[in-house]
Amino acid sequence: MEVNFDKAKDGLVPAIIQDASTKNVLMLGYMNEEALKKTQLTKRVTFYSRSKRRLWTKGEESGNFLNLVAIGNDCDKDTLLIRANPMGPTCHTGTDTCWGEKNEQDFGFISELEELIAQRKEEAIKEPSLRENDKSYVVSLFDKGINKIAQKVGEEAVEVVIEAKDDNDDLFLNESADLLFHYLILLQAKGYQLNDVVKLLRERHN
Repeated sequence: MEVNFDKAKDGLVPAIIQDASTKNVLMLGYMNEEALKKTQLTKRVTFYSRSKRRLWTKGEESGNFLNLVAIGNDCDKDTLLIRANPMGPTCHTGTDTCWGEKNEQDFGFISELEELIAQRKEEAIKEPSLRENDKSYVVSLFDKGINKIAQKVGEEAVEVVIEAKDDNDDLFLNESADLLFHYLILLQAKGYQLNDVVKLLRERHN
């Protein structure tokens, strides 16, 4: 991998650190040629500290190392993307990232949908007179309880199997969407989220 250190100021190139699993950006550091070589050799992300004026391995004091997974270079060969597995909080303040965000898996629209379902679950706990939306389908499912929610998941699963045997892709995709939607509701009813399932799958994979 060719890195243009001569182009960079003081021979330092930016190194963006990304969690290899969640894909979240954890921090930004700087590397010189020596820091990059040490990172590749030890498999622990090492920077050049501009304040200490020396090489600095992330976690050398806290134990919160960044274990190297892969290194990528940008089109201009002067910015690195480091994929790593963090051994704890990345920021010196104790937060997961240097932007104070939690390093959790985000599934885009699916995560937004989970948040909405969680809100509906909270609405179902309230007295009817205090609810913001009594006509919500999701609220009505939570009102009916776990047995009804589980039943709906079973019904939708059967529909997916039926449509999988036919040639109507639109019906198959629609039934698949219904199944996923009701499964997310079931997870919330049981006190879980999709992240919990993904975590278990990742542990099995490892």
